[in-house]
Amino acid sequence: MDKYQVIKELFAKHGDENRAPAMAKYMRNQFMFYGISALDRKKLYKEFIKSEKSSKKVDWEFLNQCYQDDHREFQYLVYDYLLASKKFIKYEDIPKIRTFVITKSWWDTVDFLAQVIGNIAINDKRVDPLMIKWSKQENIWIKRVAILYQLRFKNYTNSIQLEKIILNCVGSDEFFINKAIGWALREYSKIDPNWVSNFLNQYQNTLDKLTIREAGKYLKSQQS
Repeated sequence: MDKYQVIKELFAKHGDENRAPAMAKYMRNQFMFYGISALDRKKLYKEFIKSEKSSKKVDWEFLNQCYQDDHREFQYLVYDYLLASKKFIKYEDIPKIRTFVITKSWWDTVDFLAQVIGNIAINDKRVDPLMIKWSKQENIWIKRVAILYQLRFKNYTNSIQLEKIILNCVGSDEFFINKAIGWALREYSKIDPNWVSNFLNQYQNTLDKLTIREAGKYLKSQQS
């Protein structure tokens, strides 16, 4: 039995039919669920992920099988796998990750895939110009990845890059874009509140109200 079938049987065995409808409803009924909580799900494949990591390579064929499955838990497995295998993922793998971004797209997977891209960017500066290009794409999820890939960089955040990407994305009436911009700015305000405050003042007539509200959540307490 191949890896995919092993995991599929494991999910089916531990699924909760009572929990599944509520999980699907939370995702606006876009995806099917086995009804496994995040904590339980990760416990189920903890040893599997550990074993895959020890192989020091990424099984993209397996991950593609997982992404084709209708159950959302399989897409969650993919990003857990990728985060665990970050040392073995290269810039050349980004087209594969991009496929995941635009497949079965929603914030719950896209935001973690942005983190995967961010992990690559830490060691490969070719990602930065690529994210500028992504920020100009029509697909909102590709744009969202560009906005969020530096989210966990803290002091290593490239503010010039962040500003360029945000300005490429402003003017959108898309909730997931404006929310992401606000989120990115809010996180960076923990590191450089003055930069974020000045940015908001400079572009207050351009930024969406949602963005400004999200971005400014920590500024008052940090500047008082």
